[in-house]
Amino acid sequence: MDGLRTRGQPVAVAAIRAMLGSGFPHAVLLTGPGGVGKTTLALDIAAALFCEDADAAGRPCRDCRPCRMVEHGNHPDLHWLSPSGPGALISIGGRDDRGVRELVRDLAYLPVEGGMRVAIVESAHRMTEDAQTAFLKTLEEPPPRTTIILCADDEERLLPTIHSRCVRIRLGRMGPRDIEAVLVAQGVADAPMASRLARISDGRPGHAIAFARAPEAVVIRGEIARTLLDLLGGSVTARLIGLRDLAGRSAELTKALESGAVDSSAPSTRGTRGRRKSVVAPIAGPPPDTAADGESPAIDPDGTAETRPVKVPAAERRRAALALLEIWRTVARDLGLALAQETGAIRDQDLIDDLVSSATRLDLASIGAALRRLDVAAERLEGNVSPELVLDVLALHWAPSRAA
Repeated sequence: MDGLRTRGQPVAVAAIRAMLGSGFPHAVLLTGPGGVGKTTLALDIAAALFCEDADAAGRPCRDCRPCRMVEHGNHPDLHWLSPSGPGALISIGGRDDRGVRELVRDLAYLPVEGGMRVAIVESAHRMTEDAQTAFLKTLEEPPPRTTIILCADDEERLLPTIHSRCVRIRLGRMGPRDIEAVLVAQGVADAPMASRLARISDGRPGHAIAFARAPEAVVIRGEIARTLLDLLGGSVTARLIGLRDLAGRSAELTKALESGAVDSSAPSTRGTRGRRKSVVAPIAGPPPDTAADGESPAIDPDGTAETRPVKVPAAERRRAALALLEIWRTVARDLGLALAQETGAIRDQDLIDDLVSSATRLDLASIGAALRRLDVAAERLEGNVSPELVLDVLALHWAPSRAA
């Protein structure tokens, strides 16, 4: 399958190739962690369905006119629907929001190229319940020669009725060697840097590419991880203040990753069909000057800060906190590996000495409890609990274990 851009997902690719050869279903649900290549595979499917190559087994050829239009993001029959707004949700639509209603309306039109239509719904798990309900009829009985592809990081947030109307294909995390090959092949990192990014990206090539394109994000991530280790031996006050500061640094990190996520090869559709900005979708964060209560000072034209606070949207603070928790989980996992003397499996090799030193303050039971707390905290953040409250609770528990 030389025409496919998807790498490191042999099972998913084989399933797609089999369906392309026997008649592609009208609705497909691609699931898996963020950054593993769901959108890339969705684009491969679209290119293969539009491709005009006489050899069906060789589609997509990447040379015919439809393939090139998909590659450049201007195929008129490729429709996009992505999260939008402060909460990064996919709504039912209407007013100024592009939602499910607008996508359904677009799919009702005849194909511009005279063939078929493909709709890609990014981050489908961000659809509201009303939007999912409104989409059911179209998923069950789409217009003729229409294929709908849903990409979801968390399929549990989709209604069972959505699941039942789609053929499900799961993409898993990729091995470090596969991610290294992707980074080197795209020319975004040399071999040593590709090796490091492959480790810290936790099996998600999309995240590794974003880091490779934003070197400052790699630096900030390292600072956050090192500070988390330093806070392990700090007082309660130091931990509370330190975690609030790290939330601001996490916002800077996510902002840097947004700039690194822009992919010149990623398509963007035009007009009312929506706009695709990048293949990678890292968590967006708030401005770096976020205050502890979610407010940041307004800035005068001369660069001085006003006393009037500017409220940072809770959704932005929440996404920054989620990005911080993701790094925190990696640090906790690496501490466990250091304590178990499995240093070869540590993801952040640059911190081995600090990890080994810090691990002496802990025991495996406390590390396991920390990982469970981080998982629960992520769930609560997704449930709209205050990010500041979640971080404060985690700060109180981030301390040396008594047994150690």
